[in-house]
Amino acid sequence: MKTRITELLNIEHPIIQGGMHFVGLAEMAAAVSNAGGLGIITGLTQGTPEKLAAEIDRCKEMTDKPIGVNMTFLPTLTPPDYPALFKVIIDAGIKVVETAGNNPAQYLPMLKEADVKVIHKCTAVRHALKAQSIGCDAVSVDGFECGGHPGEDDIPNFILLPRAAEELEIPFVASGGMADARSLVGALSMGAEGMNMGTRFIATKEAPVHENVKQAILNASELDTRLVMRPLRNTERVLNNPAVERLLQKEKDLGADLKFEDIIDEVAGIYPKVMIDGEPESGAWSCGMVAGLIHDIPTCKELIDQIMKESEEIITNRLSGFLNN
Repeated sequence: MKTRITELLNIEHPIIQGGMHFVGLAEMAAAVSNAGGLGIITGLTQGTPEKLAAEIDRCKEMTDKPIGVNMTFLPTLTPPDYPALFKVIIDAGIKVVETAGNNPAQYLPMLKEADVKVIHKCTAVRHALKAQSIGCDAVSVDGFECGGHPGEDDIPNFILLPRAAEELEIPFVASGGMADARSLVGALSMGAEGMNMGTRFIATKEAPVHENVKQAILNASELDTRLVMRPLRNTERVLNNPAVERLLQKEKDLGADLKFEDIIDEVAGIYPKVMIDGEPESGAWSCGMVAGLIHDIPTCKELIDQIMKESEEIITNRLSGFLNN
């Protein structure tokens, strides 16, 4: 399948594995890229330039296909050394960067000079237009269904994607709620040039996370996520569990007085406990509503091959069938 995204990123299939904390390691990115998609290493999971350089090297030992790096700009007391991290990315010859969070404008000149393609993650059309205006090559349009940070507008992809198509000139991929061939064909029909999957890729054989995490996703339905940190305007969609229920109760009890410090036990430093130690009930971790569509743990190649095969069947049989009749 050839789209503007496969051409831009030099990949076989229009499927991207989004950056995910403590999931986007070398094994994950290599498995997706080897299967014809774009695998992405999560830069902030590594944190330092030295560790990121080592992780990129490790990934390159597992694949000779294109890989990307996710760089997320978050408000934090001790920000990472972003310029040094970007220098590592450029020096390693990485040609795709996925940015998320705050505006990446200050780093675009150095990336452009190195011919690195930049995909910025956006939860609103106005943010996507801003990304386009500052020179991003593509955007990942993230609907309200998504795991992680859906923004504060609450616009689901059935509205957000066609709106993006109405406004944007640069290509975009659909993110949030993406799991299978139906997701891909639906996204393409609404104007996207491909799709970005997060939660679905956690439930694969190669995902370098504890088996308990994969089982938690498998056991969940579309009803099992919750929105936390809404009062702080830092909304995150997470998988429900007792710690999340506690967090939501604190939000309710404290009301307008809520501060980040009040919920730090449920959100800070949780990812190693969940992803490495296999304690998915220890706190709040990102998971999309798409959990309801995940029923197995395939390899990345099996997953991507099945998506592409079924996409072709939907387009050539089901959809064209309506016209032929």
